[in-house]
Amino acid sequence: MKKPNKDAVGGPVALTCRSEETGPLRDLLAKIGDKWSILLMVSLSRRPGYRARFSELQRLIDGISQRMLTTTLRQLERDGLLSRHVFAEVPPRVEYELTPLGLSLLEPMRTLVHWIGSNWDVIKEARVGFDHRIR
Repeated sequence: MKKPNKDAVGGPVALTCRSEETGPLRDLLAKIGDKWSILLMVSLSRRPGYRARFSELQRLIDGISQRMLTTTLRQLERDGLLSRHVFAEVPPRVEYELTPLGLSLLEPMRTLVHWIGSNWDVIKEARVGFDHRIR
């Protein structure tokens, strides 16, 4: 595995993480980095028009509760990553759609998922080695 060069380690991201203004960075990373947000955005990215109804999302995301889905949708909407559309029908129909900002986050997410896939065997070996050492 390649080691990052010194410039990459000491670059702008590292400086941002060490600054006194890490609150917004941590806040947003906590929201978009949690498993439900990632699964929700990926699920929406695979739907026609990048939109889906609440019940459809709940079926697509195994193990998510109604409360957690509602909370996650609200957080992503608040941050501008998705929009909520209410249709005046009986019963009311609500759809959620990735915004341009949300769509722009998909590529970095794909890169992260690819990195995990490419390094998963090494990670598993490291975990086994660690678990063996601490017993």
